[in-house]
Amino acid sequence: MKLPTLLLACVVAGALSGLCGCSSMEYAVREKFGQHKREILVDRVGDAKESQEAAKTQFVEALVKFKAVTGYRGGELEAKYDEIKATYDACTARAGDVSERIAAIEDVAGALFKEWEAELEQYSSASLRQVSERQLAQTRGGYQKLLTAMRTAESRMKPVLATFKDQVLFLKHNLNAQAIASLEGVSAELQGDIDVLVRDMQIAIDGATRFIEQMQAQQKTN
Repeated sequence: MKLPTLLLACVVAGALSGLCGCSSMEYAVREKFGQHKREILVDRVGDAKESQEAAKTQFVEALVKFKAVTGYRGGELEAKYDEIKATYDACTARAGDVSERIAAIEDVAGALFKEWEAELEQYSSASLRQVSERQLAQTRGGYQKLLTAMRTAESRMKPVLATFKDQVLFLKHNLNAQAIASLEGVSAELQGDIDVLVRDMQIAIDGATRFIEQMQAQQKTN
């Protein structure tokens, strides 16, 4: 059930403020409208998956543009600097979005597992409690694998961004043909780093797909 637009804007703004109590308030409001933590978790994993797909594409495009700049031998070097700077800024923004999405997943997952553990004590049926305990262990195990994959992929962006930043700064301070030519030696390093990044991002993306499917299958059996 969708939250009214104004109310949704309020709770989202509260969550983004970074205050611990705001997340709890957001989840409480959403649950009153029929959206439980497990559903929010699935939604956020889906959002993170889309964010990582977008980041993967952005970094691959950045490598293509970087290589194009290194082979440039004409005039208007400032325009080429602006181009590679814009590419770096776009990659930085995508990386930031990925990190925010992962943090949002961790927040709701922590709340979900804490609530789940507390509710296990409320069962009067030992058999039903055991089933729920197994489901919790299965969900937590899948989540930990997913989180590890996402954090690994996230960490791969840092060396790429560091290399890009160095080259952007160098070009800014040395707008000449020699500076452009010097970038050629960096291409192989970036190629290797981005190949690893793309591989690990795809692992995280595939992991997100499996986790969503696991959660949906679990929901159907309940």
